[in-house]
Amino acid sequence: EVDSEFESTLYFEVDSVLTIPTNRLSWKSILALYFHIGETEKKCFIEEIPDETMVIGKYRTQLWDKQTGSFLPATPGLGMHVEIKDPDTKVILSRQYGSDGRFTFTSHTPGEHQICLHSNSTKMALFAGGKLRVHLDIQVGEHTNNYPEIAAKDKLTELQLRVRQLLDQVEQIQKEQNYQRYREERFRMTSESTNQRVLWWSIAQTVILIITAIWQMRHLKSFFEAKKLV
Repeated sequence: EVDSEFESTLYFEVDSVLTIPTNRLSWKSILALYFHIGETEKKCFIEEIPDETMVIGKYRTQLWDKQTGSFLPATPGLGMHVEIKDPDTKVILSRQYGSDGRFTFTSHTPGEHQICLHSNSTKMALFAGGKLRVHLDIQVGEHTNNYPEIAAKDKLTELQLRVRQLLDQVEQIQKEQNYQRYREERFRMTSESTNQRVLWWSIAQTVILIITAIWQMRHLKSFFEAKKLV
């Protein structure tokens, strides 16, 4: 569902692992979603990211209040643990944050990165059988740049700032194209490997059939000779 107050922002309710193809969503400034978790529950998201690309994630938590029948605006005393793994399952970020937090990492390997969040609270009374809502915003590539801050720091004119944005967009497009070529190469290698295995399996089946046929012929010949039928 698209929220009209936030342009180019998407909101999803997540119940399981979500795959986010970043290269197909690069035109969106922010990918925002929310999901519900229990005290010991972990939610993970898989996002396809080109190499040497900065990713910024922001989250905030809301605890369900049974008395008011709604989510509280803030969750004091609650912490979240964020863990991020690269396509080689190497942990590149593992850190505990507060009820609201911001994490940043740069991809060094193209492919699917896993982003996992879970509550690090051990206070059972905090949940008391309720649920926790987590709002998560993910910014990728040139969308992580704060252009108003850059313009103020470097004293850029509106035209210079626009040129800077275009250069960053071109650079991000090049990274995404390189990632697509990387995926295409991996797919081609997988297809060639599969075709080669199928070929060798067919050859092996043919050899086994020939050997079985020769053995049956020799066995029948020995049987007939033993029975003096030939």
